[in-house]
Amino acid sequence: MFLRRAFIEKILRTVPDVGKIFLLIKAKDKKAAIDRLKIEILDSELFKCLEQMYGESFEDFMIRKLVPVVGNVCESNLGMDPCTANEIAKKVDVIINSAANTTFDERYDVALNTNTRGPSRLLGFAKRCKKLDLFLHISTAYVNGERQGLIMEKPFHMGQTIAERSATSKTPPVSIPVLDIIAEIELASDLKLCAHENDVAQKMKELGLQRAKTFGWQDTYVFTKAMGEMLVNSQRGNIPVVIIRPTIVESTYKEPCLGWIQGNRMLNLVIISYDKGQLTGFIGDSKTIIEMVPIDMVVNASIAAIAKHGIAAKPGLNVYHVGSSTVNPITFKDLVKFCYDHFTSSPLMDSKGKNIHITEFKYFSSMDSFSSYISDELAQRSALTDATVLDTKLRGQLEMKSKKKAELILHMAQLYWL
Repeated sequence: MFLRRAFIEKILRTVPDVGKIFLLIKAKDKKAAIDRLKIEILDSELFKCLEQMYGESFEDFMIRKLVPVVGNVCESNLGMDPCTANEIAKKVDVIINSAANTTFDERYDVALNTNTRGPSRLLGFAKRCKKLDLFLHISTAYVNGERQGLIMEKPFHMGQTIAERSATSKTPPVSIPVLDIIAEIELASDLKLCAHENDVAQKMKELGLQRAKTFGWQDTYVFTKAMGEMLVNSQRGNIPVVIIRPTIVESTYKEPCLGWIQGNRMLNLVIISYDKGQLTGFIGDSKTIIEMVPIDMVVNASIAAIAKHGIAAKPGLNVYHVGSSTVNPITFKDLVKFCYDHFTSSPLMDSKGKNIHITEFKYFSSMDSFSSYISDELAQRSALTDATVLDTKLRGQLEMKSKKKAELILHMAQLYWL
């Protein structure tokens, strides 16, 4: 919903003469879909600029343009009723797919259903759309794996893996298994049938990470997104397709307002934990370039691609990376310094209304040193809790909360070691 909101806002603000925008919304019925549309879009802070433009007619304008459709990319026929699907197929010119499960260590079956099979299902519907000029699929730059240097905007082909590159460069060459997407889907399905109900969620997460690493990707999210690209490329036929690969998508730079963001994005957990004084260091090289991009730049690049390739409407596949490191790089150290400077001059306040003072950030070069640091921090906080909280039950709850947060931070560090 994060990226979709920004797309909708930009289109309605800059191209008010656009016809209908059909929004596939996961809901139990039409009323529930309308309610979600109102809460998540019409009432969103992001649309205040549009609301100011249209005044009292804002809601009427939005309702005329936006059509909520009950559906789900995780279901056959996109979960749409046949009549609605037929109506949309007659009218739609451009399809934008931004649906994704972005959890790095999601259950393998869940990630496959959304990130791999979802685009394939939507492309199947696209083939029914007689007026379709373009199919635009939002992927991620991290489908390219953990590579250095200039990375070209090349599509993935069926069965292509990241591990192939490193395997062939070794002496002697290392043999790797062949990537078969159907076999991966069946593997997840078999595990779901065989695993004990209490164990299936954890085993699915472990399977996703294990399969990703087998083929050279760092986590389940980017692996399943890469397989989604493969299916789009192999099944597109004569449909003009554009794949947009943004890096870490963060808050708006300018449009429609400065700094809008929805929820906690990828880097936010580390930043917020630091700003609250809960985390004073993290694993990583201070010189590492953090590849991120404002969401309005992703939307602008996508709309430019739609304009270029939608007008031509020629069969083919075009890939675009949308990032910042080439023209405006920011290092891990720079990011931390900006946070330190800001929250030193404008500190957050704790629950008692007192300013939270943050310390200089520490960088750790290995998981061992970082784990030791987390253990020491946990022990110090536990001792402080024991000394200041007399209620035994509350003390236990606070210690358990701290322990879970420490486990989450260590897990994050293992997933995206900078």
